Order: sequence, then C-alpha cells, then structure tokens
Amino acid sequence: MQQIAAWILSRESVWYRIVLVNLFERIFPKKKRICGPVVDLVEEQVMKADAWNQYVPSFIYGIYLHGSLMRVGNCDLRVGQNEELYYAGNIGYHIDPPFRGHHYALEACHILFQLAEQKGMSELIITCSPDNPASQKTLEALSGYYIETTAVPSGHWLYKRGETVKRIYRYTLEDQKN
Repeated sequence: MQQIAAWILSRESVWYRIVLVNLFERIFPKKKRICGPVVDLVEEQVMKADAWNQYVPSFIYGIYLHGSLMRVGNCDLRVGQNEELYYAGNIGYHIDPPFRGHHYALEACHILFQLAEQKGMSELIITCSPDNPASQKTLEALSGYYIETTAVPSGHWLYKRGETVKRIYRYTLEDQKN
C-alpha cells in the first residue's frame, strides 16, 4: 500500500498531477470569466437579494484585458428596478487611473448589457455625476436615452458619500442589438 501511495505521489505520475490540480482548484476556485473582444469580466462576488441591498441581487466583476491577468478596473450589475437604482443605476464601473482613456468601461458595459438580458432585464438605468465627463462620454457612446439631471435625495447612500446630483440615462436592451 505504501508503494502505491509513493508511486501516486511521485512527480512522474499522472495521478500526482491530478491530485495537485484538484488541490489547487479547491484552494483557488476557478472564477467565471465572460470574454469580450477587448476586455473580459471575471465574477468576483455575488450578492444575493436581501434586506441589506433592498432585495436587488448584484454581480461584481473585475475588468481584465482580454485573455490576460491584467486587471484594469471593476464593474457591477444590479438586477432589478427600484427608487434607489434610479439614482445609483443598474451598472457601475471604475477604471484604475493608469488604464483610463482606452474605452474599457464602454467595452465592459457592452458585456454587462448581454448579462442583464440573460438575467431577464429589458431596460437599464445608468447614471453618472455631472462632474465626470469621461463617464458621461461612455454613457453617450452607449446610445441610451438621456432622461434628466436631478438632485439625489438626502437620505440616499449616494448623497451621504457626497454625490448629490446625477445625470440619468435609460437603455433599452433590444435597441442595443441594432
């Protein structure tokens, strides 16, 4: 029995490799990667719908250069519609400073639109602060419908972190296919 165990664990053994791969995958589970032509989204966290997030499930992704391990930012998809999301939006994104100016947020949004449709959504709200021209350009490039620029209610979590005004855009996912 010891000889069999020694052979299985020997470096030449295929079983050795299988044991190592299985151990590695248990310690470092493979994350879901959704590939796009320029960037890929890697699922980093799923927040189930509960009272804490007003019963809106959220999916948080790292944004990576396509086919690489180079993380350039993050984004999230909030599935559902409620008053909070009118101001916060169904999609949020952040591109790390060294990687800005390459339209990575735009590319990530294209992937998030597909994911939203897969999750049963037909329409999305995305917002940005008026003092963020880069984000405004991204939202305009996505060809949505500008609704309004409005004050964020004082009880909203965005207001509490200093975001008091939002530009609000609506995107119909069916229109995004054309």
